[in-house]
Amino acid sequence: MEIKVDEISELLRKQITDFEKKVDVSEIGTVVSVGDGIARIYGLDKCMASELLEFPSNIMGMALNLEEDTVGAVLFGEDSLIHEGDIVKRTGRIMSVPVGEEMRGRVVNAIGQPIDGKGPINTKETRIVDVVAPGIVDRQPVSEPMQTGLKAIDSMIPLGRGQRELIIGDRQTGKTAIAIDTIINQKGGDVTCIYVAVGQKRSNVARVMKTLEENGAMEHTIIVSATASEPAPMQYIAPYIGCS
Repeated sequence: MEIKVDEISELLRKQITDFEKKVDVSEIGTVVSVGDGIARIYGLDKCMASELLEFPSNIMGMALNLEEDTVGAVLFGEDSLIHEGDIVKRTGRIMSVPVGEEMRGRVVNAIGQPIDGKGPINTKETRIVDVVAPGIVDRQPVSEPMQTGLKAIDSMIPLGRGQRELIIGDRQTGKTAIAIDTIINQKGGDVTCIYVAVGQKRSNVARVMKTLEENGAMEHTIIVSATASEPAPMQYIAPYIGCS
């Protein structure tokens, strides 16, 4: 086999010309302890509060405790997959969730990922979860009513848009039924409803979704699900996701 020096030189010259130097710079830390959905990490000196952290096995976490030597983070996944000595990477992003009209009619988990089998959600905007609530002076007065469809409520204790209302009672007394009826009654209006299920069974969440679909209410509803089988950090963050 004859070796042509010109061809080798041309090949080397082409490879040198097309060479692209890519450098991936990221601050990393090491897991020193993990348990009960919480991991302590050493080496993330510049970590920010509520920053998303990337763990092995595609598990994300959020930094909560910023101590002198370590960072305490909650894990949004099974902590059994994280071990002492694992590498943790900073993302530089504060905990946020996708928002927008594309979220309507979908079921997502506690970190905004779709779990209804309808494909990805192509949103264009995100919103930070941990935000400072506006003061009393900055808030608009409650002036527009929200019809629940329940005559006893609408006539005696009417609700207003922007109002907070606690529904409290013993088990199996119809608390969820009131909320579901209110969501169904918003059909055809301009109200977007968000139903956050924390610590419930998967079957209960599926039943609520089916009820809303049968009544045509899923078009203006978003369901955030953190069932009883999911880790405690997922159940902790779910209400914040719903408010965002």
